Amino acid sequence: MSTDQKGTRILARTFFNQLRASGYTPHQVIGIATELLELVTTDLKEGDKDVTAAQATPPSDAGAGFQQRA
Repeated sequence: MSTDQKGTRILARTFFNQLRASGYTPHQVIGIATELLELVTTDLKEGDKDVTAAQATPPSDAGAGFQQRA
């Protein structure tokens, strides 16, 4: 397992343990996890839209320095 995967797993386990220690029920933890997944999904979709828009829109300086020959 990579260091990144280990860090992610440790963070998730710590978050889960803190939620349970704070009195959240398993069903509430599932609700929180679901909300987190929805937020990440939305963020990814918005990121895809930003990339698509950036690819479709030419840079504002396009043609800068271009001079037509007479």
